[in-house]
Amino acid sequence: MPFSYENLKRAEALIARYPHKRSALLPLLHLAQEQDGYVRPDAMRQIAEMVGVTPAEVLSTASFYTMFKLRPSGEHIVSVCTNISCMLCGAEEVLEVLEEELETAADGLSSDGKVWLEEAECLAACGGAPCVQVDYEYFENVTPRKAAEIARALRRGERPRGGLGLPADFEEGRATTGAERSASSGEGG
Repeated sequence: MPFSYENLKRAEALIARYPHKRSALLPLLHLAQEQDGYVRPDAMRQIAEMVGVTPAEVLSTASFYTMFKLRPSGEHIVSVCTNISCMLCGAEEVLEVLEEELETAADGLSSDGKVWLEEAECLAACGGAPCVQVDYEYFENVTPRKAAEIARALRRGERPRGGLGLPADFEEGRATTGAERSASSGEGG
């Protein structure tokens, strides 16, 4: 579906911020994904028209960045780093457990349609390998057991415990991290 009337106005305002229309390409892709849950082909055509590029250029940009989904991706996104540090520390086993628990292969949607599972090239958390992100919240030193707990929590509709926190977890300059939440509830990460 092309941009809604409200989002079309937002898109026009985004484009107006830049000296060159094509510079608004990434923000417009974010807006399209925010609206529909993924970047639909008709949205890519509309964006191309709005910024003066071809639909192929929009697709090549959207497909380059793993943050943009080109098909429905469920309510949650689980990214598993399989780069060298994480691979050496057990990421392959973590990914296998997540594939089993979610009943999908990497780069696929869980059998219940709730969770998108993907391999990530690097999540920039080599010191906490293997690393998994759940809806962009970091989980470090993830074991196969912890991976199973993450998958089961998501399937129950719960936020998994043991993450490092999201921006909303930071209040009045004091972080309430996943580790602090787990400690205060008596659970381990």
